[in-house]
Amino acid sequence: MSIFNYVVSKSIMYVPKPIISHFAKGYIAGSTLADAVQLTKDLNQQGIMTTIDILGEFITTMDQAVGFKNDGLNILRTIDRENLDANLSIKPTQMGLLLDKEQCYGIIRELVAEAKELKNFIRIDIEDVPVTDDTFEFFRRLREEFPGHVGTALQGYLRRTPDDVVAMADGYQNYRLCKGIYIESRMDAWKHPQAINRNYVTCLEQLLKQGAYVGIATHDESLVFEAMNIIRKLDLNPDQYEFQMLLGVDEELRKIILAAGHRLRIYVPYGEDWLPYSQRRLKENPTIAQHALKQIFGLNKH
Repeated sequence: MSIFNYVVSKSIMYVPKPIISHFAKGYIAGSTLADAVQLTKDLNQQGIMTTIDILGEFITTMDQAVGFKNDGLNILRTIDRENLDANLSIKPTQMGLLLDKEQCYGIIRELVAEAKELKNFIRIDIEDVPVTDDTFEFFRRLREEFPGHVGTALQGYLRRTPDDVVAMADGYQNYRLCKGIYIESRMDAWKHPQAINRNYVTCLEQLLKQGAYVGIATHDESLVFEAMNIIRKLDLNPDQYEFQMLLGVDEELRKIILAAGHRLRIYVPYGEDWLPYSQRRLKENPTIAQHALKQIFGLNKH
C-alpha cells in the first residue's frame, strides 16, 4: 500500500464532508431516483445491467424502515414502467433489522413479493458480522417462497464464508460474491490481501460447481482473471453468472469484461445519505481519492 493510500484509509472518517462530496462525484448516480433511472438507461444502451440502491442504513425508527420500503416499491415499479434492465438492492438494517427482526422480515418479504409480481429480483445485501446470520435466515425463508426472485451476498474476506457456501447449497442459490468492506476482527476476517483473494477464488469455484448463480463482484484484475479461468474450465454459459462492479470504478476493466463476452451489472446508488457509503468506498479503494485530486488540480491534462 502506498503512503497516500495508507493515509486515506486511516483518516477518511475525519475528512470534511465537502471534500468527500467532491471525491464521491462519479460514484453515485445523484440524489433522486430520476438520476438513477437516467443513468441506468445510459448503461443499458451500452449493454450493461444495473442494480439500483437507495442509500441509507442503520435507521432509528420503524417509520424510517417503512419509508425505505415504500421507496423500494417505487423503484421496482419504476423499473417495470421504464422497461429498465435493472433490479433492486436493499440492506436489512435499512429495513429495520436492528429494531424489530420480524417486522423487518415482513417488510423485505413485501418487497420480494412485489418483485415476483413484476418479474424482477431483490438482492439482500450483506452487512457486518453481527447481522450476517439474520440476513442468511431471511434469504433461506424467502427463497423457499420466491425462488428466482431473491438473492443475498457473500463476503470473500470472512473466514466463515466457505462453510456458508456449502451450508446454503440445499436450496435455490443466487449470490453476489464480494471481497467485503466492513471493518471486522481478525478472528472473523482474513486480513492479508493474498489470503482474501485465495478465499474468494475458493468460494467462487465451489459456488459455480454447485450450480449457484453468482454475481462476481470485484474490481481486482487478478480476481477477474481467476474468475474467467474458472468459467472457462467449467464451460459455463454467460447466463449462468455475471460480473458486477461499482459505478465509476475502473471503467477500462468494465470494457474488457464486456468485450470478452461476459454479462456485467453496475451498482447504481442514489440518495441524500451518501456520506457513510462514500467513506467506505474511499477506505476500500483510496485510489478513487487519487483520481479526484488529479481532477481537482488538473493533473490529468497534458
